[in-house]
Amino acid sequence: MDAEHDAHAVRLRRLKFRAWHRGMREMDLIFGRFADARLPELDEADLAVFEALLDEQDKDIFSWYCGEVPIPPHYDTPFFTKLRAFPVHQM
Repeated sequence: MDAEHDAHAVRLRRLKFRAWHRGMREMDLIFGRFADARLPELDEADLAVFEALLDEQDKDIFSWYCGEVPIPPHYDTPFFTKLRAFPVHQM
C-alpha cells in the first residue's frame, strides 16, 4: 500500500466514525447508514461536501434533509440529492 491509499483509507474511517457519532440519533442513522453503504464509491467532490456537512449542526442538517427549510446553496449539490434519496429506512 502506498501513502496516498493509506491516507484515503484513514479519511474514510474517520468520516464513517463521525457519521455514526453525531449528537442527534436521527442524524446518526441517516449519515451512518449512508456512510456504511456509499462512502467507498464517493468521489473527491462528494467526500468534501460530506466532510463539510459533518461540521454543521445536526438540527440544521435535519431541517434541510426533511425539507423544512431550504438547503443553503453551497450544500444544494448532487451529493445532497444522493443523501436524501438514500433509503435509510430500508436498512
